[in-house]
Amino acid sequence: MCNTKIKVQELGRMNYRQAWDYQERLVADIIARKRSNREAKRIVPTENYLLWVEHPPVYTLGKNGDINHLLLENASLKEKGIEFFHTNRGGDITFHGPGQIVGYPILDLENFFTDIHRYLRLLEEVVIKTLAEYGLKGARSKGETGVWLDVETPFARKICAMGVRASRWVTMHGFALNVNTDLRYFNNIIPCGIQKDVTSMERELKEKRSLSLVKERLSYHFMELFEAEAM
Repeated sequence: MCNTKIKVQELGRMNYRQAWDYQERLVADIIARKRSNREAKRIVPTENYLLWVEHPPVYTLGKNGDINHLLLENASLKEKGIEFFHTNRGGDITFHGPGQIVGYPILDLENFFTDIHRYLRLLEEVVIKTLAEYGLKGARSKGETGVWLDVETPFARKICAMGVRASRWVTMHGFALNVNTDLRYFNNIIPCGIQKDVTSMERELKEKRSLSLVKERLSYHFMELFEAEAM
């Protein structure tokens, strides 16, 4: 029996380490349920979550990322009040901070489909559909994960970064959409290892947008595309 209901949780402003640990606990619980089901030859539905969070300033590096894409020394990070974590997600280096919406889907993909490529494309589509409601034309960049604006021009700029991990078809980590983000933080890294510009909804629309309203639209399109029901 597949469970396509998703528990949506608003975590508010939370330290990156704390949010990472919480994700790990949820993933471990889901995997334990799957293991128990196999051993007992029964089907007790596994749960799914969509976590919304906003982090204090932090740089995170993917498991195969290049530390040289961080352009600050440890002393400078401390002086600027920015944390740094080497994570177990895919992708390279990125920034999380105030004014940015971070979504962490903790899904048992066996409840939906077992295809990581499709999963990433749907995450991108969630963001693309949301941006379209604000008059922004998001697009994919061939060979790269995330969402861009004007991707086929010399003025390509990234507005949403993505990096995920899956274990036994259970996902964690996710995507980060720049809404009202202070883009100066990206000057200290080579975002995702790519020498291209980074942008935000505020920069493109020339005004700040409500994080809660953008989050509502992201949630709507997430449930729509994954054919799921929010709880």
